[in-house]
Amino acid sequence: MAIFEPLKAQSLKETCVCRLEELILSGELKIGERLPSERELAARLNISRPVLHEALVDLSAKGLVRIVPRRGVFINDYRREGSLALLSSLLNFHNGQLDPLFRQSLIDMRLTLECETARLAALNRTSEQIEEFHGLLKQEAAVDRCDAVRLTELDFAFHLLIAIASGNILYPLVINSFRGVYTSLTSAFFRHYCGTPVVNEVLNYHCKLSAAIEAGDSGLAGALMAEMLKHGENHLKAIPDGCVSSRKEDKG
Repeated sequence: MAIFEPLKAQSLKETCVCRLEELILSGELKIGERLPSERELAARLNISRPVLHEALVDLSAKGLVRIVPRRGVFINDYRREGSLALLSSLLNFHNGQLDPLFRQSLIDMRLTLECETARLAALNRTSEQIEEFHGLLKQEAAVDRCDAVRLTELDFAFHLLIAIASGNILYPLVINSFRGVYTSLTSAFFRHYCGTPVVNEVLNYHCKLSAAIEAGDSGLAGALMAEMLKHGENHLKAIPDGCVSSRKEDKG
């Protein structure tokens, strides 16, 4: 009965956050612009001041606004002030679609970050983590090549384990922080290529990379990660525009 997941209504605060994010990301609210007072803005949005204040605190945490005591709330340039918490908001603003610049930016970031996690994992992995790699590879060997949801889950688990094995406590936190964006790419990839030899190519990369990490070959591990990510990038570019989505209903 796992298909019957609990329903969740969007709260007033979440609705308010989404509306203000749309206004900021669309440019309707300009960088440096001062918002109306909380009393006036709450009245315009037909919500209570406490709800509005909570929404503004959320927006501040994402770097979209700056709250200045006794002066008011000002719109930030999110490119200068934004945090990783803003990634999901950018996706929501684009209706779940990853535009080409956003997608390429994510791919480039992964290439820089994950080649380093792979290199460090070969140097710092523990025997327990090697066993975890073996367990993941067994699950991948048995998975249905047409089960895009499960393939996406296992792929993320593999990359996250590499980050954990790196020994750097921040790398897995960074990867976890953009899990939704990350899996939107891999979900689109596995949906498009499910049941084709491309899926086996990815899983073979996992086997070779795991072996390099187990052997302690940091140079090979970094090179294999780069090769695997480039393989994924080339195949993602072959997917028609509009098919790479982060919306939950598109992940099955």
